[in-house]
Amino acid sequence: MIQMTERRSPLTSLPTRLRDRSPGLAAGLLGGAVAAGLGLGSFAVLVMVLWISSPYPDSGPDGALHVAAALWLLAHGAELVRTDTLSGTPAPVGLTPLLLLALPLWLVHRAARDATDGGEEEDDGPAAVPGRISVLARTAVSGRTVWAGVVLGYLAVGTAAALYATGGELRPSWLWTGVSMPLVVTVAAGAGVWTAYGRPRAVLDEVLILLPTGLRRLVLGPDARARLGTAARAAGAATAVLVGGGALLLAASLVWHGEAARESFLRLTEGWSGRSAVLLLCLTLVPNAVVWAGSYALGPGFTLGVGHAVTPLASAPTPLLPPFPLLAAVPDTGTGTPLHWAAGVVPVVVGVTVGWFVGRVAAGGAGSADVWSPGRTAATAGLAAVLCAAQVSVLAAFAGGPLGVGTLARFGPVWWQTGAAALVWTSVLGVPTALGLRAWRCRGRKEGGVRQEGGQGEEREATIGKPRVAVPMADDSTFEPYDFLPTEAAQPLWHDDDAAREARWAALKEASAEPEPPESRAADPQLPDAP
Repeated sequence: MIQMTERRSPLTSLPTRLRDRSPGLAAGLLGGAVAAGLGLGSFAVLVMVLWISSPYPDSGPDGALHVAAALWLLAHGAELVRTDTLSGTPAPVGLTPLLLLALPLWLVHRAARDATDGGEEEDDGPAAVPGRISVLARTAVSGRTVWAGVVLGYLAVGTAAALYATGGELRPSWLWTGVSMPLVVTVAAGAGVWTAYGRPRAVLDEVLILLPTGLRRLVLGPDARARLGTAARAAGAATAVLVGGGALLLAASLVWHGEAARESFLRLTEGWSGRSAVLLLCLTLVPNAVVWAGSYALGPGFTLGVGHAVTPLASAPTPLLPPFPLLAAVPDTGTGTPLHWAAGVVPVVVGVTVGWFVGRVAAGGAGSADVWSPGRTAATAGLAAVLCAAQVSVLAAFAGGPLGVGTLARFGPVWWQTGAAALVWTSVLGVPTALGLRAWRCRGRKEGGVRQEGGQGEEREATIGKPRVAVPMADDSTFEPYDFLPTEAAQPLWHDDDAAREARWAALKEASAEPEPPESRAADPQLPDAP
């Protein structure tokens, strides 16, 4: 047997081998760098448009570009330091507009997903060949490579932007920049790669195995997939209800304080360029205000400076703040009224939502084939409450931050207080609602089963004592027993007197005839046997 080999020159084989070994690394690096460039370019274009349209620009184009780089870093959760203060003391700026955060998350997620699609390899041969890597193994290696490439490419551009922003009046805090930006990019890129490969369950199992023993047994025990999926859907629905309720509260408060909001908007600046900038800033901060309103409904509320808390029970006097349309919607100072207490309807609906989503699955509905036990139902509702509290805590942490020093060092909800309140509301209301809904649906199902069994018993009692009639079967190959009762047309011919007599004479003649040979009898099995 002659083995044919392909000879390649060293100059052409080295790039080919590097490309084959890391098919997704180059695509990941390029995708991450392009995603960072698109986000940074979008901020630069926006700031330059506002700078050009401003009638009184304070600095040149270089200063505008420094501000754009600083705002791009702020969109990743990094804290900035403002140096041009009246007192000369640098003041931190850490309140991240959530709408700006959505742009880097989407860009990184899209870059990781597209780079993974380009770096995926296909296996057109049998997977059981020795010495050959399976499709799943190569997919996992390629996914990790793409993820690392996207993260490194994005952080390379981010580091350059942070170095450039240090020369402006808004300078990044290196501690926060070194923590928040890699965290945001890592999570977004990992989600993009996971989505590109069909959201494999094995990746989640590797993460969940790091949980404590008790919690790991809850999410990785028998039927963990259904339990964890139900809890995740319930937590997501509850968080969406809380955000929607916060949006309703914010809209109602803005309408109630509409005159004050309009006056603050007109007094803050003059000219269409300045008012356009203020309107754009308000739009970017609307998601933050929605989260603040949701925390207000949960009970802990939010702070407008150190020592100035705003809750449904009472609102402390706020410090001297600049006029701003969203701040005009803050409840008035003083003790809460029944109108303020009505915000408690939102967390009640949130807790009931958790119980509803868990209870209908526990009762055998919503695609579930079996009925869960009460313990399993309560544990799943508790897990959903924990997941909902975690999501709300993350939103509250990103929605607030400092705007200066002293009194201005804290603005927005306190994340751990908001998360604890969400956990209490969802667990106290969600677990009983889930158990009650499960019991109610199972009760209706059991009653239906008893009524059905009783009807069958009555039919059996009605047939007791009646004589059974034996019905002879006709020789028909298509006859199916117990399918219908025989009619008169289906009765045998000997039930009629004349017909019966003719049938008996025919049988006597046939019996008196000579028997046929076995070959003919075997050929025609319908002939009667000889006496």
